[in-house]
Amino acid sequence: MPRAIDGTKRKDRRKKILDQAKGYFGRRSTNNRVAKDAVAKAGQYAYVGRKQRKRDFRKLWIARISAAVQAEGLNYSQFMHGLKLANIELNRKALSNMAIEDKVAFSALCAQVKKVLA
Repeated sequence: MPRAIDGTKRKDRRKKILDQAKGYFGRRSTNNRVAKDAVAKAGQYAYVGRKQRKRDFRKLWIARISAAVQAEGLNYSQFMHGLKLANIELNRKALSNMAIEDKVAFSALCAQVKKVLA
């Protein structure tokens, strides 16, 4: 019986890795051994990146809220504490959008917080 050297399973496995490595620099996109390592490392970065994205967006929202609140004469921690005391439950994403898109409503919110804190 003849010996099967290059089966379709093996080709498919290599092709899958090389397809994932498409666009990588140099041998990382053409050489199976190097591409396999590059794809594995890229997967690790992607996994970590999905967690970091959540942190980064939260940092962005906090920075935006902080900037908008400072214009109203408060700081971020006072504002968030005042919201909690006033039983206003808005998440940071919504507050950030409100600070950018609806300045009048955000000012009213700040006034309400100032009234509770006073």
